[in-house]
Amino acid sequence: MADLPILPGSTVVVNDARSIYNGYRGFVQRISGSRAAVLFEGGNWDKLVTMPLTALAQA
Repeated sequence: MADLPILPGSTVVVNDARSIYNGYRGFVQRISGSRAAVLFEGGNWDKLVTMPLTALAQA
């Protein structure tokens, strides 16, 4: 099966060993160029982080 493109609304997992968000699952809010704004939710907190598309994989 071919890899699906990462689009706004996609659920993604961070695959970057250098990132403190490595292994976190989030939702893509928007894409600009080669970067994506990913929303992470965790109980009583929400965090919107911009990261390179190369660090993300479809969940």
